[in-house]
Amino acid sequence: MRERRASLRALRNREFEAFVAGASGRLLHTATLLTAEPPDDNPRACRLLSLALAHTYAYWDRARGEDPYVRARAHLATRFAREAWHRHGGGPRRSRGPAAGVLGGLSPQERLVLVLRLYEGVAEEQTAALLGLPTERVGALCDRAVATLLRPAPDRSRPVAGPRTAAP
Repeated sequence: MRERRASLRALRNREFEAFVAGASGRLLHTATLLTAEPPDDNPRACRLLSLALAHTYAYWDRARGEDPYVRARAHLATRFAREAWHRHGGGPRRSRGPAAGVLGGLSPQERLVLVLRLYEGVAEEQTAALLGLPTERVGALCDRAVATLLRPAPDRSRPVAGPRTAAP
């Protein structure tokens, strides 16, 4: 009996290690996009990934046919949402600064919806259910995030001219 349990535990560990080897890179990239940290300096993203993988490992035996990637991604997203809510007081504040990356100009909620919908390919209804938001709100957040990203940045290399006056 003891040998059987040890054998099952070893099998479980090998399965989980195989999952981590295959999924951790993409999950880390997702977490890095969410936190808007640079890829080579992303401690918050690494922490989110570690917590999501620990949660997935704890739930591994009870998964019964459930995709572990979906579970890990869901935990990653909900943990990020919770932390962003506490860090920013729930407000729609946007990140500023050069280290914020391409998605740094978006609010945490906009980043979360955009990453789930466009990078991860999660359906609007599933994203809404995961985040506890109305489907219309998810659509509006995604549209606003895309519009913000597509808006051209102001060209700071040219001096701003004052009002033109007519030549005499």
